[in-house]
Amino acid sequence: MSDSPTKLRIDKWLWAARFFKTRSIAKHAIEGGKVRLDGNRIKSSKEVEVGNVLTIRQGWDEKTVRICGLSEQRKGAPEAQKLYQETQESLEQREKRTEERKAFGATAQTPTKPNTKERRQLQRIKREILDE
Repeated sequence: MSDSPTKLRIDKWLWAARFFKTRSIAKHAIEGGKVRLDGNRIKSSKEVEVGNVLTIRQGWDEKTVRICGLSEQRKGAPEAQKLYQETQESLEQREKRTEERKAFGATAQTPTKPNTKERRQLQRIKREILDE
């Protein structure tokens, strides 16, 4: 078996490129529609090639990457980052969304825990509702 195959299963590539910790997590993300190949939903058995464009959604972030290399083995992060290149538009969008989240988080009020008096009032209201 050669070190650089011409085609590779997408779940295996996502695992080797360190987008997901295990292949099964990568498979669940693919089945859940979190990974798209050229804008289309795919199955985890789909084979990818160098030059394919993937859109990967992880938590709040969505990355658009171009596959630059294939590897069947999971290696260190510096080597894994050589397997793909994130598009400039994707980087700009992620930075923009991060700034928006930070700005929203600064203005959003965090809920406070009720003090003893408020907690007793809530319990009294709940009892009154249940007794009706």
